[in-house]
Amino acid sequence: MPAFFSSGHVLPITLLVCSNVFMTVAWYGHLKFKLAPLWAVVFISWGIALAEYWLAVPANRLGHAVYSAAELKTIQEVITLCVFAGFSVLYLKEQFTFNHAVGFALIAAGAWFVFSGPWKG
Repeated sequence: MPAFFSSGHVLPITLLVCSNVFMTVAWYGHLKFKLAPLWAVVFISWGIALAEYWLAVPANRLGHAVYSAAELKTIQEVITLCVFAGFSVLYLKEQFTFNHAVGFALIAAGAWFVFSGPWKG
């Protein structure tokens, strides 16, 4: 693994991106398989989510050495929105609307306040 990806600041983010891909597939991938029995998609989603946990837990454990818990959660939420936006457009073929963009921008503004807002303590 290149040194850049294994740095204390980048590795947790890389792991969170990977974990969010798994979680998005686990939570929303089954929407294209509406005829599949619910019990089956629950078990399949659960199996996919297990892989997500194997990435998210180390990401948070390692990340807490350089980020606060609030910063880690903020990073995770921003990553989740980015991954979900791409997934919904590319896989589910749903439209990304102006309202989505405005809502995501407001969440990004919240993230800015967490990391560098004028009252950061």
